[in-house]
Amino acid sequence: MSTPTETQSTRERSWIYITALVVLGVLLVAGLIAFSSARETQEAEDKADELIAALEDAGARTPDRDQIVRVLGADGGATCANPNDALSQAVLLSQLANGATGPGARPVVADSRVVQGQLLIIEIYCPDELDEFQEFVEDLKTDDVAGE
Repeated sequence: MSTPTETQSTRERSWIYITALVVLGVLLVAGLIAFSSARETQEAEDKADELIAALEDAGARTPDRDQIVRVLGADGGATCANPNDALSQAVLLSQLANGATGPGARPVVADSRVVQGQLLIIEIYCPDELDEFQEFVEDLKTDDVAGE
C-alpha cells in the first residue's frame, strides 16, 4: 500500500482550519451565554418561589411564578433599581392619593398593608436597601382602612 499524493495546497488547508476554528469559537460563545442565562433563570425562579411563600404567609394573593420571574428577574427589576431614591419615593407617594388629577389630588391615609408586597420584594431581592426603605415606610401615615 502506498500513501496517496496530497493535491490540496497549503492555502486551501489553512482556510478549512480557520473556518473550523471560527465555527468552534462561535459555538463556544453561544454555550457560555446559554449557561449563564440558565443560571440566572434558576436564581430568578428560586427567588420567585421565596416571594410566593412570603406572600402566602402574609395572606396576600400570589401571582404566577412565571410572571414574577419575567417582572423581577434575578435582581428585583425596577423595584430594586433605586428604592430609596427621591424620585422612587415620590412615585410611591403619588400613588397613595385619592385618585383625582390636577388641583383635586390629595394625599390619603393609606391602608397599612399597601406597601407590604414591596417590602417583601425588597427583603428578598435587595436586602441591603431594606433598612432605609423600611424607615421611609414607617414615616407614612397608615391605618387599617381597607378592612379584610
